[in-house]
Amino acid sequence: MAAPPLLRGLPLLRLRLFLHNHHELTAVFIIPVRRRFCSAASSESTRSEEDVYSSANELLRVKEPPKLFDGIDELNYRKWKDKEDEILRDIEPVTFLAKDIIHSNRYMDGERLTSDDEKVVIERLLAYHPRSEDKIGCGLDSIMVDRHPQFRHSRCLFVVRTDGGWIDFSYQKCLRQYIRNKYPFYAERFIREHFKRSSG
Repeated sequence: MAAPPLLRGLPLLRLRLFLHNHHELTAVFIIPVRRRFCSAASSESTRSEEDVYSSANELLRVKEPPKLFDGIDELNYRKWKDKEDEILRDIEPVTFLAKDIIHSNRYMDGERLTSDDEKVVIERLLAYHPRSEDKIGCGLDSIMVDRHPQFRHSRCLFVVRTDGGWIDFSYQKCLRQYIRNKYPFYAERFIREHFKRSSG
């Protein structure tokens, strides 16, 4: 003998109450639940409780409720954004200067930097290059800007040594090392997000 319509509807009522907390899924189940109560005599109403729960579980697997930041994640994200802004403010002047020297027409190919620009480049960039001692070699005479020997379409900075030799160096490598030294906890994430090439 078939169970009375009210008893057959109890599993659905429990399911509906459970889904009430999952707002996105409520809309999916409102119509079937109402149809269930309104058409108790139909052939659809003879579906078993297991069928209803397996359908609900399938839908729950397909559409998970959105994951929200908890308090700790939000705090960490805010700390990261604050530190990111601090690093950007710190390196912005020297980054702007390096790009201006390399990409503007202030300097011709092979031209030595002015003493003011040279001082900033040596103190804020070259000093932090991972291989600065190798780059300086026998001694530093000056800094110049010129075409890269292998990639003739691009310009870069060069150390001119006291023996007349010269060698290129990457200002981005210098900046990455500076950030690693000054902001060790945030450096790798910042480098990943703000530098095209993250290694070297």
